[in-house]
Amino acid sequence: MSRRTVLLLPGQGAQRERMAAGLYEAVPEFAAPMDSFLAALGPEGARLREEWLRPAPNPSLDDALVSQPLLFGVGYALGRCVTALSGHAPDVLLGHSVGELAAAALAGVFSPEDAAQVMAARRTALAGRTGGGMLAVGAAVADVEPLLTPGAAVAAVNGPRQTVLAGPSDTLARTSERLAAAGMVVRALRSGHAFHSPSLAGAAEAYARALSHVPLRAPEGALLSTRTARWLREEEATDPAFWAGQLALPVLYWPALRALLDGTPDGPGTGLVLLDASADRSLTAPARRHPSVRSGASVVVPLLAGPAGGDDPGTLGEALDVLASHRVRTPPHARTRAAQATAS
Repeated sequence: MSRRTVLLLPGQGAQRERMAAGLYEAVPEFAAPMDSFLAALGPEGARLREEWLRPAPNPSLDDALVSQPLLFGVGYALGRCVTALSGHAPDVLLGHSVGELAAAALAGVFSPEDAAQVMAARRTALAGRTGGGMLAVGAAVADVEPLLTPGAAVAAVNGPRQTVLAGPSDTLARTSERLAAAGMVVRALRSGHAFHSPSLAGAAEAYARALSHVPLRAPEGALLSTRTARWLREEEATDPAFWAGQLALPVLYWPALRALLDGTPDGPGTGLVLLDASADRSLTAPARRHPSVRSGASVVVPLLAGPAGGDDPGTLGEALDVLASHRVRTPPHARTRAAQATAS
């Protein structure tokens, strides 16, 4: 029995300078959909390409108006690339925040042609709504909530002891002090917006109005929503308010991923292949402690080079080899094409 593949797509905070740049420069199956998306954005697309490929440090990448469309574009292009090179679309799509929009595009909820409009509308809705931020806390939600300063909110549940908060900057500063005093590890995320909190309720309403002009369809593939921690329903997929509301509601990433892993029978060949599309390997960090992964029933596979850099085509080539080893349908000639690209 082949293991099911799950493509995990990152959101705000996971952006890194030149993420997937090695693929862009060497693998046509990645470069083509990325170029198409950037071209559809018009002159703004050319500016975003420059920001994306600029070496570190690049503080501009922390601006959500830059990072959000780039995270979407890289995630979408990587999904198309894996499908083209492996001959097999991922069995399950699971995206974090803007990564869920990339998952929706891959699932056919909106067309590649409309993707640029979807992201341009998100950019417009966010414009001028700065003054907020996000904090990552190394503690469970139940431990964090009693210490929140009014105005701070739980923005994401990323793991059993990985909670993200969002809110106005001054509120987060006071909250950070209280959490640190309680012995919790706190760090600021690369975001100038209070994503997934009531601070962006107005942006969500504006985004919903803009999305009402975009044709939305039922998903063609299996998309596990991190907005609800359950499978995406047709009535949700076709509702602009569902996608827009994501801006102001928490991301239930770990509950969604855990539901998949909890439902995995223990034993060789019966688990999942978790394809981590984040440049910081953050999406699979909590999964590594789950019994399904610890037992070897499920495996974690990075698609991009890690934070220390390295070879994106080589990393992708290794991922394709893993897919083949678990009897996922992968044409033999495709498995080494990504790795060979760097030698040409």
